[in-house]
Amino acid sequence: MSAFLAELVGTMCLILLGDGVVANVILKKTKGANSGWIVITWGWACAVFIPALIFGGISGAHFNPALTIALAAIGNFSWADVPIYIIAQMLGAMLGAVLVWIQYLPHWAETEDQRTKLGVFCTGPAIRSYGANLISEIVGTFALVFFILGLGTVEMASGLGTFAVGLVILALGVSLGGTTGYAINPARDLGPRIAHAILPIAGKGDSDWSYAWVPVLGPIIGGLLAAFFYVSIF
Repeated sequence: MSAFLAELVGTMCLILLGDGVVANVILKKTKGANSGWIVITWGWACAVFIPALIFGGISGAHFNPALTIALAAIGNFSWADVPIYIIAQMLGAMLGAVLVWIQYLPHWAETEDQRTKLGVFCTGPAIRSYGANLISEIVGTFALVFFILGLGTVEMASGLGTFAVGLVILALGVSLGGTTGYAINPARDLGPRIAHAILPIAGKGDSDWSYAWVPVLGPIIGGLLAAFFYVSIF
């Protein structure tokens, strides 16, 4: 399997499980309706851990343009491969979002609130303040990339490092995710947002494009800052 395909399928699985747990919790008349934030954070942790364990040996399991760009900036990844990875990540994110829409097809019409439906696909702030929201995404992604790089310096048994990354996602969700929904990944937010705009979702509203730049720019800035900080101290 090529790295391109690994990134595409891995990111698709990430969004299928990640957006899938959000749909299960917030859409009406699901078995998991109203089961809460802890279920969502655990679901996202598993959504990262499982495909990373499968595809890590093929592509490095980036699944995140912010991580790809950060690694390239410090010489740990080839700049020539960055566009290929980002294209794969975006396509995978869109496909994963389409699968979530299909999986929960009867529940879109049962859910009246348009923002709730959008929240299945992409993030939105608890309190809309673009400056504060941008800082939240920068801080969250800084922590993500720094912890991933730091864990890479620790000798662990096969698979344990990937499990540790899943725990990082869980920690970020329960500790920092309450402000913006912790996108910490441009593809995770933008790919499903595009899918939301295109898909014939019953009763959907707009895709909140006025906010879409925050979960794209914030993670890229945060990832770069983390990578440069990491190489300055290690």
